[in-house]
Amino acid sequence: LPSMDPLPMHGRDMGVHPDDMIEVQEAEQETKQEVLENKDVVVQHVNIEGLGRTKEDLLGYEISEVFHAKNLIDVMKKSHIARQKLLRLGIFKEVEVVIDTSDGADALPNGLDVTFEVTEMKRLTGSYNTMVGNNEGSMVLGVKLPNVFGRAEKLTFQFSYGTKETSYGLSFFKPQPGNFERNLALNLYKVTGQFPWSSLKETDRGVSTELNFPLWRTNHTLKWEGVWRELGCLARSASFAVREESGHTLKSALSHTMSIDTRNSAIFPKKGALLRINQELAGYTGGDASFLKEDFELQVNRRLVWDSVLSASLWGGCLLPIGGRPSSIADRFYLGGPTSVRGFGMYSIGPQSEGDYLGGEAYWAGGLHLYTPLPFRPGRAGFGDLFRTHFFLNAGNLYIWYILQINIKLLAECIRWSYGAGIVLRLANIARLELNYCIPMGVQSGDRICDGVQFGAGIRFL
Repeated sequence: LPSMDPLPMHGRDMGVHPDDMIEVQEAEQETKQEVLENKDVVVQHVNIEGLGRTKEDLLGYEISEVFHAKNLIDVMKKSHIARQKLLRLGIFKEVEVVIDTSDGADALPNGLDVTFEVTEMKRLTGSYNTMVGNNEGSMVLGVKLPNVFGRAEKLTFQFSYGTKETSYGLSFFKPQPGNFERNLALNLYKVTGQFPWSSLKETDRGVSTELNFPLWRTNHTLKWEGVWRELGCLARSASFAVREESGHTLKSALSHTMSIDTRNSAIFPKKGALLRINQELAGYTGGDASFLKEDFELQVNRRLVWDSVLSASLWGGCLLPIGGRPSSIADRFYLGGPTSVRGFGMYSIGPQSEGDYLGGEAYWAGGLHLYTPLPFRPGRAGFGDLFRTHFFLNAGNLYIWYILQINIKLLAECIRWSYGAGIVLRLANIARLELNYCIPMGVQSGDRICDGVQFGAGIRFL
């Protein structure tokens, strides 16, 4: 290889100018890069050191591409990808890569050995963290047994205590060897939630199983859930309509979710789109809840000038009761609040009885948003990038199905809408906070509004 030693700094005797020296160094670096890329190599051995309870056949799928590398740069790239795959399994605390020339009697002149030095995770780990949901927060304690049977299985117990919901559950996760995105999960859980907008409390005890898999550019989830639901009144002042819903019900449902997500970020996307479609069928596998439920979510983002982003979103759905049974208050759609149609109270749009909101069986909601950097860009390329200025226009409607059968045009009439501006804060890449000044319009009788400043926290926003 050409020498990488620096040229003499005093160029009078050598006839070399300092600017010429820089050009020569850059040319030599480019020549070295070309040699590394063009020189053929053979990866003879790939070793994994530090294995304890992990089965070697599982890791063969993750590192196999390293053998196909043709030059040193390619070996480095494929080794880095293999390292990321090994870490993604969630069974190793650390993974280091060592690339060296081959040794031994069968060593080729251009042979290489690649060694992955791994540190397995402990058999039992614990965690403590906080989570942000849609306008609620919770404390989460977890115990995890990673790599239970040596092939990236995971057994997890989790307890969550929140402002509106308390839950605990046991889950088992099993990925397909060589295809981590295709996996099976089994869950056993109990969830107790409070819904003050409906004066309702609900306790769910259930079991579910779900299969996740990619197909072309889409991701799919097939799920079966069996849940014993106990509904009760949250307050003595609960309306008669809510008291009628109280009692025990059993729901057995099959569901399918398809999603396509090309966004560069789930919280502050600057480009890309999201399409999520969900179908749920209850009653055909048992239980006393019987319905067909369809809903979708669409979001499109486009980057404009001055690092501003225009975002448009549309939600919609319908619930069709089957067999003459009325729908349950626990299965209906709810609309309104800082995470959907801003300027209205949390889930306080649509049918209500004595101040308790009963939800709807058909809805739509749309939003148009303009996100810009903070004025004068304070903290640019640092803390200031966590904030965005937010201008929005939201609209939506919610109805009971039998009313729409009489007049479908009602979905486009008496539309609730609002507009305003505010500031958005990104929390890592998992949640965001909004502080908006909202002006609600199209308010209907019974709607609860939030005219002025409104605070919102969550992971899913219209």
